[in-house]
Amino acid sequence: MNIIYTSRKCSVRESLKEFTEKKLKKLDKFFTSDCTVSVLFTLEKENICKTEITTEYKGIIFRAQESSDDFKVSVDSCVDMLIRQIRKHKTKLEKRLKDSSFAFGDAYENTPEEDVKIVRSKAITVKPMSEEEAILQMNMLGHDFYIFREDTDESLKVIYRRKDGGYGILEPEYV
Repeated sequence: MNIIYTSRKCSVRESLKEFTEKKLKKLDKFFTSDCTVSVLFTLEKENICKTEITTEYKGIIFRAQESSDDFKVSVDSCVDMLIRQIRKHKTKLEKRLKDSSFAFGDAYENTPEEDVKIVRSKAITVKPMSEEEAILQMNMLGHDFYIFREDTDESLKVIYRRKDGGYGILEPEYV
């Protein structure tokens, strides 16, 4: 497992790195050694310690973040969240393979509108996958949309969560 540490507004001590590595050993039973784990430590206002752990393995991304008074507590919470996500993902895949159906979870949560302001631009890798896999990735990341390339015809598509709890697909039409 390759672990990449990043810190913002703080410095990470070796003891915290060792603690994090010890906790991340729990993920070894799910991944092989070529798994990449990114750990971001951020010290926010009023000494709130925020930890974000992102795991990428064979194109599947699992992500957890937690804030608390201590980095060790937030690391422990994040690892527990990741284990739950991985088990949920594994259960869904097994169920899909068994009865050729796919269950959707997590109802849409309506959030109040805020002022629109672009604060970050991000480059992404668009991988070929089925619509069901794209929905699963979107839910695992906790996003409202996901860009992917259809595995059958290589067309670019965007899947998004609708207000009614369903999902929609945007397919570009080139003029």
